[in-house]
Amino acid sequence: MRTRGYLTGSAPWRAAGYVTAGAPLGALLLAFLVTGLATGITLTVVAVGLPLLLLLALTGLPVAALERRRLRPVDPAPAPSPHPAPDTPGLTAWLRLRLGEQATWRELAYTVLMAFVLWPLDLAVAACTLALPALLTAAPAHLALAGGPDSGGVRPAKVWLVDSYPAACGTAALGLVLLLVLLYPLGAYATARAALARLLLAPRESETRARLAEVTRSRARLVTAFEAERRRIERDLHDGAQQRLVALSMSLGLARLDAEPGGPLARRLAAAHGEADAVLAELRELIRGIHPQVLADYGLPAAVEDAADRSPVPVDTDAELPRLPEPVESAGYFAVREALANVARHSGATRAAVRARHTGDRLRITVRDNGTGGADPARGTGLTGLADRLAVLDGTLTVTSPPGGPTVLTLEIPCLPRPSSGPAPTV
Repeated sequence: MRTRGYLTGSAPWRAAGYVTAGAPLGALLLAFLVTGLATGITLTVVAVGLPLLLLLALTGLPVAALERRRLRPVDPAPAPSPHPAPDTPGLTAWLRLRLGEQATWRELAYTVLMAFVLWPLDLAVAACTLALPALLTAAPAHLALAGGPDSGGVRPAKVWLVDSYPAACGTAALGLVLLLVLLYPLGAYATARAALARLLLAPRESETRARLAEVTRSRARLVTAFEAERRRIERDLHDGAQQRLVALSMSLGLARLDAEPGGPLARRLAAAHGEADAVLAELRELIRGIHPQVLADYGLPAAVEDAADRSPVPVDTDAELPRLPEPVESAGYFAVREALANVARHSGATRAAVRARHTGDRLRITVRDNGTGGADPARGTGLTGLADRLAVLDGTLTVTSPPGGPTVLTLEIPCLPRPSSGPAPTV
């Protein structure tokens, strides 16, 4: 409203639409509440009115949802719903959650306020700032419809007598000027009205913090469940399919001993034996990629050493770490693997180094290479997925890669050391 382009923009008309729409909505809501309350009280003697009164207590839910949508033209900041989803399905759980929320009763208070106070104010403001100037502006048409000056004149908006066309044109000009002037108080009222609606219908800061805390806890539970599922798959493959392939390879080896050397059967058995060994090697690599046994048995330093040994680029490692929570160790290991894979594929480096430390309450891993630099997560080199994996644990990823190198990738994950005995703590 303080800008010069307020009158020439769409803001005044959006405010006018917001205010004028509130009057009929409030009138309908008043009729519904009065009728429902009277009916519920009347039927309470036969116990039928109690569910109706409960339904009236929940009237604020749809009204608040509609009001939050109506805020969009006049309030650019979104007003999300303050209601979380119930933990268990069913109508009973939903009702128990909604009736126990402060937001539900704030929305009911807003509904009652809108039905008995706000819509008359909306109607009065719309009449004074829009209807009155419109009636004055329509004075020439009003006079013409009444039969002209010979009819004795008209009284636009019941304010003064207009009995000639010059007077009617002057009244119309006054109406236009008055409309432009009154658009400012109309905008101020719409802003105050929207602020009241946001105060009662948008989530409070404490509710937002509680929802964020629940999201963090649920995210940690998902990470823990995902890691447990990875370990289960690795264990099933290690103890099931891998052992059967080992037995098959041994059987083929024994069969080769019984076959005539150099014969067709011996050649086919040798080929089958080689294929079984190749499949067994691929399965072992797959198992190691799902969840390496060295990580579960000896921790992150040994797993980093193993990843460095398998890298085609020579890697120096310096990892001195206590045992950390399993999701943290898994995220750190796969982050190092992805970083070393990027070094081998994209950097052109001849050497890399990995350093891992746990200081205070934070794991810090640095991967450095002497490549050409220029790494950019936006180019899809795996760094985006790496950052997403760390974000699940509230971790951060920092990449410093000027053209010409070197590239330094630093990841940090907040965590505490694992207790010396007992199960691993959750993150």
